[in-house]
Amino acid sequence: MIKSNNKSNPNNYCGLINGGTLKILVADKTEPEVLEKLKTLGDVVYQPSDLKSQLVDSQILIVRSATKVTRELLSSTSSLKLIIRAGVGLDNVDPVACKEKSISVMNTPGASTNAVAELAVGLIFSLLRKIPQAHASMKAGKWEKKSLTGLELSGKAVGIVGYGRIGSAVGRMCKALGMRVLYTNLADLNDGVGKHVELELLLAEADVISIHTVLTDQTRGMFNAQAFSKMKKGAYLINLARGQIVDEDALYDALISGQLAGAALDVFSQEPYTGKLLGLENIVLTPHIGASTKEAQLRIGAEIIQIIKDLKS
Repeated sequence: MIKSNNKSNPNNYCGLINGGTLKILVADKTEPEVLEKLKTLGDVVYQPSDLKSQLVDSQILIVRSATKVTRELLSSTSSLKLIIRAGVGLDNVDPVACKEKSISVMNTPGASTNAVAELAVGLIFSLLRKIPQAHASMKAGKWEKKSLTGLELSGKAVGIVGYGRIGSAVGRMCKALGMRVLYTNLADLNDGVGKHVELELLLAEADVISIHTVLTDQTRGMFNAQAFSKMKKGAYLINLARGQIVDEDALYDALISGQLAGAALDVFSQEPYTGKLLGLENIVLTPHIGASTKEAQLRIGAEIIQIIKDLKS
């Protein structure tokens, strides 16, 4: 449930955090129910207009993906003891700057698993059955059955890049739909759902590729022109991990040329996204809503509350 991106033990801060009233700074949108519970643990400042000035005397900072915790932002504080990332990735938090200031960093990696996995499967359905196009056609007063012939998921091969919590959940859902599950991962999990293969084979055999790996120097830009050329012609790409894993210009070219039949993205190299992929018909774009379900946000909130309670005990 708890992850730290430095070697400091969060429990080392118990005495400091327990020494008085906590000031908890919540930088990004949070469910009202969670805010009310946070207020029982300290003084809460919610979405301040000047985040840096509010950090001066805060002990806990809670962020989602929108807030970038940079060295410059942290330069204003000597009181901050804990950053909680509400979600999975920690790439929006500078780990070196945190370590230098002895700031512990935690996240809530399991809370949004189901929400992200369900969206991935929903996007696969949207692409293969052309659901967005059918909706737009009907809204335009048209009845275009012939041009909206789709594909069934059953019998297709899904390739999952990154087979952790979310990737394996996607695998289980896809197998239940009759898909053959291939995955590439650092280790062969042998979970009885998917078959562990090397990336080259996954690219060549998968009808749909769904990305769920973390962003590292090795994965940054891994889906580029070369990778797309190795994919099965007419395959589909899904990305709900991090936008920087996909070369968006190369993806555009692959979609225009027909090397890929379609793609669906929930994450982008720059957010909000305003690039040329918006002009394509064979792509489904969503504004980073992978974890945006009521249930996931309440689970994330519950984990945040428990983290703070544990540190205060």
